[in-house]
Amino acid sequence: MSEGCNHDCSNCSENCSSRQTNPADFLEAPHAMSSIKKVIGIVSGKGGVGKSLVTSLMAVTMNRRGHHAAILDADITGPSIPKAFGLHEKAKGSEMGLLPVKSKTGIDVMSVNLLLDDECAPVVWRGPIIANTVKQFWTEVIWQDVDYMFVDMPPGTGDVPLTVFQSIPLNGIIIVTSPQELVSMIVSKAVSMAQMMNVPILGIVENMSYVKCPDCGKEISVFGESHVDEVAQKYGLKVLGKLPLDPDVAKNCDAGLVELCNGNWLDAAADAAESL
Repeated sequence: MSEGCNHDCSNCSENCSSRQTNPADFLEAPHAMSSIKKVIGIVSGKGGVGKSLVTSLMAVTMNRRGHHAAILDADITGPSIPKAFGLHEKAKGSEMGLLPVKSKTGIDVMSVNLLLDDECAPVVWRGPIIANTVKQFWTEVIWQDVDYMFVDMPPGTGDVPLTVFQSIPLNGIIIVTSPQELVSMIVSKAVSMAQMMNVPILGIVENMSYVKCPDCGKEISVFGESHVDEVAQKYGLKVLGKLPLDPDVAKNCDAGLVELCNGNWLDAAADAAESL
């Protein structure tokens, strides 16, 4: 065992000979009063590709299909889920545990912004504290009768994604990417981590795929031609959707009205979730 070992392999950076690498070693049980059927992580190898948007729209889509959806916002330092849903009230709790905040259509949400006195205040915490907060969102929040929980993860392969992969029993992940050339790098990082953690990959969603001309309806590839199909084929994955750059979606998200967004862009992703 290394001198710098902190005896917690889930957030220790030392490469000890006694290090445990089996994800099952770190799985945490949810709150005793929770009932969660399926958990799906929304991930990416880099930031700014639209994980929070895909998370929000997936929850909205599943909710419209008659499922009780929930969102665990694991992006502690950049929580945008409450803003998209127009949630400003604080999460309440008792000695039994915390309760998520319900959106206008009944989607359960837990985010650090629902706990802060000032939702605009920065969260200046070190990695292990952030990772433990995400773990507490799973173990100390009472998630009642949830059919599908979506976990909005921060980018990369650091403390928080590792904590989610190891602590929460994910039924699968959806990889979010963009049309640029770096799509292969984004996907390869996410695929590699999922394979290391033995978590199934449902498929890929490409965001910012195109803009539809309001006059003629032509689809314009603003960021160049998409590479998502060839990259998906390379890794043996399905393309579950291509989201456009849509001013109406942006407007609704800014206004906290993401539940009013209309579009069938993620129907294939919802089908994949239902097939689990």
